[in-house]
Amino acid sequence: MKFRLLLMLLLCARTTVAQEVSTAVVPVVGSVLGATMIRWKTDVELVNDTGRPTDVALELPLAPGLAEFFVTMSPGQTLRFPDIAQAFQLDHVLSPLRVTTSGRRTVTVRARVYALRDGEPPSPSQPLTVFVGPSFFPTRVLDNLAFSEEFRTNIGLVNFGEREAEFVLGLQRIPGRTIAVSRVGVRAGGMSHMSIQSLFPLITEGSGFNVVVETASRDTYAYASVIESSNHAGRFVAPRVGLR
Repeated sequence: MKFRLLLMLLLCARTTVAQEVSTAVVPVVGSVLGATMIRWKTDVELVNDTGRPTDVALELPLAPGLAEFFVTMSPGQTLRFPDIAQAFQLDHVLSPLRVTTSGRRTVTVRARVYALRDGEPPSPSQPLTVFVGPSFFPTRVLDNLAFSEEFRTNIGLVNFGEREAEFVLGLQRIPGRTIAVSRVGVRAGGMSHMSIQSLFPLITEGSGFNVVVETASRDTYAYASVIESSNHAGRFVAPRVGLR
């Protein structure tokens, strides 16, 4: 939290135009080894469509050391990082990405994830949801999840708060009918990225599941990724707000 305050002060001090900052969050990026020696990477693009020169800070809060750097973007400029981990001179990292812009409006942030394996072309890249500004809802739903020989699902929980966040996850096949419950605590400033089987070990196989995520902690994020085993194509699942 002290670093965040210092970061905002630095951004405001670097320009006489901006008196405030804005934030965009990609809940998970990185460069990590997955199942069957697949290397997952994240492509990030920044577009300065604010109409003025803009100072931008990029952070990987969960990376080892102090993973942050500043850039100044001219109006209309685009910056692309085909492997965001390399931009921070890191080889193995899994973390949210926080992009802080000087001014009321954030630069446009786009992110896509793709998989690599020796001797094979990259998998089709899939877009990641970018959250702009505060994002808190006590109930969020991750839809259309699966775990079987054909598909595997990971669920991520992010806590940017100053205290541990408790999440209650309910697995449903029919909306409103919870068949299994799991409780997960995520430390302050931390994240949890786990397979759906580890959360609900009694459920051995299935598709078309929903997971209801409930928490009273603000400054938290939830997401899921469904990966097809045959071609390693991933589908990022952003949370739906509330129940229906």
